[in-house]
Amino acid sequence: MSIVLDASVSLAWCFEDESVDSTRDLADTVIRNGAVVPPIWPFEVTNGVLAGRRRGRLNDDQASRFIDFVSDLQIEIDDISILQTFVDVIATAANHGLTTYDASYLELAKRRRLPLATLDKRLVQAARQSGIELALEAT
Repeated sequence: MSIVLDASVSLAWCFEDESVDSTRDLADTVIRNGAVVPPIWPFEVTNGVLAGRRRGRLNDDQASRFIDFVSDLQIEIDDISILQTFVDVIATAANHGLTTYDASYLELAKRRRLPLATLDKRLVQAARQSGIELALEAT
């Protein structure tokens, strides 16, 4: 796997007004090399798609095409243990003022020694403080 992929980047691929050259380039990287995500990722991504449909940002066809696209990617869902979640993710969240959802991406990048791809400014800051390489940064 090449990177830890945050839902913020994945959803940028879904919404044309959020997609920029750097996120599209990262999509190509994930297509070629795959990515790893924490167990929360599918729920965050599908919730973002549902919210986009409810707000009229996506129609059913666009939502379906996006779900097909991400379903075809080589994305590994990390099998973090409950104990790691309770100990490592909570500690990471507390240390950096993150939600446990965001901390799960940071913990995974640290544990797997992989770059983190995120558009979340707080997560970028926490990654820098932790010495985690960034594959993509919030602009």
